[in-house]
Amino acid sequence: MSAHPEHYYRYNQLDPIIEKRVDELIARMTLEEKVGQLVQQYPFSGLDWDLINQQKVLAEEQGQAFIFHRVLPPEVDAFLLAGKTGTVSCSDVRTANYMQHLAMEGSRLGIPLLVANDVIHGFRTIFPIPLAGSCSWNPELLEQAERVAAEEASASGISWIFSPMVDIARDPRWGRIAEGAGEDPFLCMAIAQARVRGLQGRDLQSGSRIAACPKHYVGYGGAEAGRDYNTVELSERTLRDVYLPPFKAAFDAGAGSTMSAFNEISGVPGTSNPFTLGTVLRQEWQWPGVVISDFNSIGELVRHGVAANLKEAARLAILAGVDIDMESGAYANHLAELVEEGRVPLEVLDESVRRVLRLKFGLGLFEHPFTDETLAERVILDPTFRTLALEVARQSMVLLKNQADLLPLKAGQGRLAVIGPLADNRADLLGCWAGAGQAADVDTVLEGIKNYLPDSAFTYVPGCTLDGAALVDLSEALTAARAADLVVLAVGEGEGLSGESHSRTHLGLPGRQQELVDAIAALGKPIVCVLMCGRPLVIPRLVEQVDALLLAWHNGIRAGQAVADILFGAVNPSGKLTASWPRAEGQIPLYYAHKSTGRPADSSGTTQFEVPFLSTYLDEPNTPLFQFGFGLSYTRFAYTDLKVETPSIPLEGTLTASVAIKNSGNRAGTEIVQLYVRDLVGSVTRPVKELKGFERVPLEPGDERRVRFEVPVQSLGFHGLDMHYVVEPGDFKIWIGPDSQAGLEGAFEVRP
Repeated sequence: MSAHPEHYYRYNQLDPIIEKRVDELIARMTLEEKVGQLVQQYPFSGLDWDLINQQKVLAEEQGQAFIFHRVLPPEVDAFLLAGKTGTVSCSDVRTANYMQHLAMEGSRLGIPLLVANDVIHGFRTIFPIPLAGSCSWNPELLEQAERVAAEEASASGISWIFSPMVDIARDPRWGRIAEGAGEDPFLCMAIAQARVRGLQGRDLQSGSRIAACPKHYVGYGGAEAGRDYNTVELSERTLRDVYLPPFKAAFDAGAGSTMSAFNEISGVPGTSNPFTLGTVLRQEWQWPGVVISDFNSIGELVRHGVAANLKEAARLAILAGVDIDMESGAYANHLAELVEEGRVPLEVLDESVRRVLRLKFGLGLFEHPFTDETLAERVILDPTFRTLALEVARQSMVLLKNQADLLPLKAGQGRLAVIGPLADNRADLLGCWAGAGQAADVDTVLEGIKNYLPDSAFTYVPGCTLDGAALVDLSEALTAARAADLVVLAVGEGEGLSGESHSRTHLGLPGRQQELVDAIAALGKPIVCVLMCGRPLVIPRLVEQVDALLLAWHNGIRAGQAVADILFGAVNPSGKLTASWPRAEGQIPLYYAHKSTGRPADSSGTTQFEVPFLSTYLDEPNTPLFQFGFGLSYTRFAYTDLKVETPSIPLEGTLTASVAIKNSGNRAGTEIVQLYVRDLVGSVTRPVKELKGFERVPLEPGDERRVRFEVPVQSLGFHGLDMHYVVEPGDFKIWIGPDSQAGLEGAFEVRP
């Protein structure tokens, strides 16, 4: 998680020059203008661009300056000309420039707008969904992907990106697990910092700057029953040890803003939570950035039952620390009145305005508010962007099963039958929150296969639909499978089954796809399954039925080519899971860093009625179907000679450990080496394992390398009985290996 301050902007560092400019501007502002800076509106519709351009040309022909606000619809006049909004959401450069002109030319003070948008895994060049990208365990590569997103977004007039999502997610029923980096705080911290660096990179081709917005602050991924927007019940210790660290990492990387979450935490909604927004964010962390509410989350304080009306909701949110109201109308309609009544101190309002103006000055919007409207066509979908999207897709895919080394497909393996509703599908491969992505940009799996095989070497049949409609080609699919030597099944979720407000209780293959798999499997043919989805699924039956299983996720515009490159061996898969895959929904929430309990499953337990009473199920093992950190390769890696070089370490010291790893197969490959620790005795209970290091290690066949980790002892702590962070002396275990359930084991002690 190294920082590169020369390559990206840090909007959390105060600049005395900017602070002086902010103070001078605030001193000139009316109460209404201050409130306007704290209001976000979505883009205004109904603009007649033909008329606008005609009037612009006419004005230029007559040697006159074209004044944008003379062609305004009335509703735009009410906001932009009166300075009643400080930020808008937009993804079209003409509209963005148009609204900037209105704000700059028409309002009294000429304060530019923040132009914001959700850019979750690419703007037009769509990369793998964030959960997939995290399976690359390659923060540097993801930083490059975010730089592409920033380039395209910036060329489209955007200066503020509502990303990355850094919520910890341990429940695959929750659809928004697709948008994050999985279940582990340490890995999520590294990826959060990389994504912030990429988005806030310097020297974008537009000459503009971008501010990132880590979200959703905080605990959103802990929704009960995996149901979006639902109640979250967390202890303060879990909040501090698990859910807050990725946000702190993102802020340390210089993120200029954050978004408050929809959910409550232990009875207090995130948008009116003085503990998370005030005590932690402002007092403990001393973070000076902007907090924006999620869409209407201030208005939803009424439905939460903590505010009687919208005016009271506005009061609670501004006092808690929410600077900008996204779309509820609470600030626009009530904040000035609350200040005049003395129910909101003017100093509180001014501080929020100060944070917003600070970000605008930091972005350089006062000097460069407009975007060259010819830039987008030169930047968007640049060939180098597509090449990068292919590499991210390749590294994001995870090989989950490869019985008898069926993959990669080999010359002379015979005729293929390509079957399944996702084989010739474009739109669903984009995944949720695909921004400005277009289906026409996507490589299908079928197209990828055609780049390796002539049409005469395979047969394609869709077999069924994704939406649960009746099987449409079962007989044709069976005929194709019988005539083939090997079947490639392309199944999974449609893009509309993951993402925001797309929670599921049943995580098997949707629709009637399992019926298709059952019918094909009954033929006894070798089956390679390409599984495309936006979350971990519950697929034990499918895993038993197929010989090889490639998890391809919703992997963006180059998904199909990446699949084919792996199937045919041009690329050796290296991805590893960042979220555990359950055997059954009843195991959820499921994560590797669980607590031991007093009756762990691997102990003799307490015998009652001559039966050991353990923390187990009657009908399933405790273990996941596929564990965190798991992923196969086309080669083999051998781990030997674990050395704990610092068996006794002082509190301010560094744990140093190394292992020898050898590529014992006959293909070049990359192994993701993982280091885990366990604090054996603490003043509070500790997880059975915690990730504390990882490294991608490329090796040629027969090559061996010693991989060395240095882990600061201060990173091994937790929040103790008094809720302060502490590293307690004592004995620890260490593992270095290929995943969270395997590896060589050692020990060390931390001494006072």
